[in-house]
Amino acid sequence: MAYLFDAGAIAELLRPDPAPTYLEWLGSVPREEQFTSAVVVGELYRAAFRSADRDRQLAALEERLRRAVTILPYDRDTALVCGALRALVELSDIALPDAELQVAATAIYHGLELVTSDPPRYQQVPGLIVKPVPAGRRGSTLPG
Repeated sequence: MAYLFDAGAIAELLRPDPAPTYLEWLGSVPREEQFTSAVVVGELYRAAFRSADRDRQLAALEERLRRAVTILPYDRDTALVCGALRALVELSDIALPDAELQVAATAIYHGLELVTSDPPRYQQVPGLIVKPVPAGRRGSTLPG
């Protein structure tokens, strides 16, 4: 199975001490099965530019993110899926910001599981498979 990592999942990896169970699981996932969305990259850059440690955060993104995952575009086909999802979630009274819906649409369009640090946010999105990152810093497990 291939995976799309959301901003929280990638932010965990950029920490000085990422959760060991997460690193162990990630080591078992082939590089060619690791993806993120251009929308996620934009969120990460926004956070870096707002950080008190801006230069280090930007350097970490440049150094580690680009070589670690394939960045998928948010294009017309993904926008079509996003529009359909937006209509469905609005009918279901599910509150989900546009950026998160765009990330979910990217995962669905490409047939990827979404790795996230905030599973409840996405679990009601129709057609989306969610894989949580470890909840705790030490001793947590990542479900199969």
